Amino acid sequence: MIKLLHTADIHLDSPLKSLALRDPDLRDRVQAATRGAFTRIVDTALDEDVSGLLIAGDLYDGAARSARTAAFLTAQFDRLREAGIPVFLIKGNHDAENPITGEVALPDNVHVFGGRGGCVQLGDRDIWIHGVSFSGRHAPESLLPKFSPPVAGAVNIALLHSSLAGASGHDTYAPCTVAELSAMGFDYWALGHIHKRQVHAEAPWVVMPGTPQGRDIGEPGAQSATLLSIDDGRITVTKVPSSQVEFLRLDVDATRCKDEDALRARLRRALREAAETLGSDTGIVRLRLAGTFARRWQVERDRDTWEEMITGMARETGSLWLDKLEIALSDPAGRTPDGSATAELATLMQSIRTEPGFAATMEAKLAEVLSDLPPHLRAALAPDEKSATELAHRLAEDGARIVEAAMKGASE
Repeated sequence: MIKLLHTADIHLDSPLKSLALRDPDLRDRVQAATRGAFTRIVDTALDEDVSGLLIAGDLYDGAARSARTAAFLTAQFDRLREAGIPVFLIKGNHDAENPITGEVALPDNVHVFGGRGGCVQLGDRDIWIHGVSFSGRHAPESLLPKFSPPVAGAVNIALLHSSLAGASGHDTYAPCTVAELSAMGFDYWALGHIHKRQVHAEAPWVVMPGTPQGRDIGEPGAQSATLLSIDDGRITVTKVPSSQVEFLRLDVDATRCKDEDALRARLRRALREAAETLGSDTGIVRLRLAGTFARRWQVERDRDTWEEMITGMARETGSLWLDKLEIALSDPAGRTPDGSATAELATLMQSIRTEPGFAATMEAKLAEVLSDLPPHLRAALAPDEKSATELAHRLAEDGARIVEAAMKGASE
């Protein structure tokens, strides 16, 4: 049996983004997470005794120049070289704008495909690796015409960095369809560019491995690389873990909690359970507290205190850190306004939120903020117009609740 390891979109030395990184202990722990993920990939390649490592673009992250990045990468490739493992690499859009790509003398076990394409035999095996790199930062046209035909009677694997027919949160690069890939005659398409893992087809295999290390809450969950096993010309694939840090969303329902003591116990239990199922060494949590709770406004008033308590609970697990606390509690059914000035203000704010003019203003302001975000975060928050409208309404509702809670607290 012959094994190959497929990865892409490593974005080496790209910084992780989280409010939790204000904590110096966590910052020191994860500042090199992309390096840790790549080291794990190399570890897996050695442990599995693979016959080659496939990197389908965006090994680097942008145009930042770093001698330390180059030295780290060379050392990892040298580990593979000593084990007799070749590396097959294509350049993606981020690689094309990175000066390291063309200046570092990589070890001789690394084959970098050019913009004109090419194919290389895997040692003396009847397996051929094909690839086409980006020649520049943009590739508005399909790169499929640059691929040479598959070698007859052999296993043919093709590396391509492409957005396929388009994906939310990702710009269009080297567009093509799964049907077009399937018609090319290759046995396995080793794709890159989209950061979420997806197996698009199995006959032939069309695999987007996803990023091996998520960089923010828009790339949640444990990340992985893809291990190919080739036995008598038949290919099977499995996921292998790679991420050192994972971002996760955790919803906690407070409905059955009768008081703050019960709520704290519920939160502590939920965080312990999340830590037990963590797929990486470290988890950065965005926690959403929802459901009905009799002392809802007190929790919203004391948001800072609750955030500090939950931060401590997360730290107690030894592996979790709080990114952000979202409070979406509601009053129990049947509760009536108390007739106070604060209650009247709450009713007025609710009325204003339903006015078309206010809604349009909120949506316009939100659109301005979203336009400044990276595409993948924009897609995570508001992938379409309907989602953007819902987000604007939710933010207005949250703001009104915070004002109400603050006023109630001041009047106590």
